[in-house]
Amino acid sequence: MPLIREWIIFALCLGVGGHIALAFILHAPELWPWSRAGLYGLFSGVAFYAMVQVSRWIWRMVRKGRDPESSPLDA
Repeated sequence: MPLIREWIIFALCLGVGGHIALAFILHAPELWPWSRAGLYGLFSGVAFYAMVQVSRWIWRMVRKGRDPESSPLDA
């Protein structure tokens, strides 16, 4: 199951990267040529995937660092 979840996250990130590249190409066609749209979409998607993985790692570290026994609500 975790492998399937990772593939889904990767596919979603590639989709987001493609949309980011498309937005840049449509709003600044002189800076982002159509001939490189696929390459830019792939790079944007991989960069977005890296950001998602780093944020997941940070979130895991924050949640792991919490000690439920030292919660102020248990007083």
